[in-house]
Amino acid sequence: MDAKNMTAKVYVIIPCYKVVRHIADVVKGVGSEVSKIVVVDDCCPEGSGDFVLGQVDDPRVVVVKHDVNKGVGGAVVTGYRFALKDGADICVKLDGDGQMNPALISSIIRPIIEGRADYVKGNRFCSIYDVSTMPKLRLFGNTMLSFMTKISSGYWSVFDPTNGFTAIHKCALGRLVLGQIDEGYFFETSMLIALGGLRARVMDMPMKAVYGDEESGLKVGDVLGGFAIKQFKAIIKRLVYQYYLRDFSLASIHFPLGLLLLLFGFFVGVSAWAESLSTGVVATSGTVILSALPVLLGVQFILSFFSYDIESEPSISLQSFDSGEF
Repeated sequence: MDAKNMTAKVYVIIPCYKVVRHIADVVKGVGSEVSKIVVVDDCCPEGSGDFVLGQVDDPRVVVVKHDVNKGVGGAVVTGYRFALKDGADICVKLDGDGQMNPALISSIIRPIIEGRADYVKGNRFCSIYDVSTMPKLRLFGNTMLSFMTKISSGYWSVFDPTNGFTAIHKCALGRLVLGQIDEGYFFETSMLIALGGLRARVMDMPMKAVYGDEESGLKVGDVLGGFAIKQFKAIIKRLVYQYYLRDFSLASIHFPLGLLLLLFGFFVGVSAWAESLSTGVVATSGTVILSALPVLLGVQFILSFFSYDIESEPSISLQSFDSGEF
């Protein structure tokens, strides 16, 4: 690490809403590697911002208040904007409910300081023991979202998209259109999707989460309902942009061709099966081949597309381009 990277200004953003039982300990646990702690009171009915000012004697603490509740994403975006304007180099998002260990801040910012990543996020799925202790509803919801987010963002090597422990470099944060980031519980996933559009380098950091008496904001109904709709829209948008507007390759042909062949073979097979049921006449071998061959070719083309998509995950950080290394 060079001298420039050693003096990076690290800001911690803590969105606050009904977290007075934990927030003081969270703030007090932030280490000396952090330059400023931005506490965003999201119109908290418990007065989290004033509570922090009254309980924590730390000159690094700055409290920003919302007049109306914007949601966790809206609170973090407010913190991001403040940090960028104040000259931050790296912004760490830390929840105020005590689930994340502030001692891990030095670990989550290390890949960014070393120029290996633009965005680093926690991953609670790296240990089978930790997964076994995770509440079952959270495990199910996070697993479903993780698979959908791999397709919608293009980050196939990352998991646990709802993990709120994240760090981002200013070169990536400054390129984001923050007004288009989701302000609700879809925020973390929305960030990954937006960063995928920038071709930013994203990495996972193994971590443990602490589950206490706090109530999770992630509901299974959200995953199966609103989250799924947002994911589907994001998938269509990414595929169209990445494979037909930004670039055009064999993968751009493989996916639609494979989908058409798969659908053609499926409908031919279903039609032949329905006809056999109604007439009692077994379908000919030619009809079977006419159905099976397009299905096999379609699956092969689609698998080829996904193989290409996995290989094209961003591997060079935006920092590298900004610094002139590439």
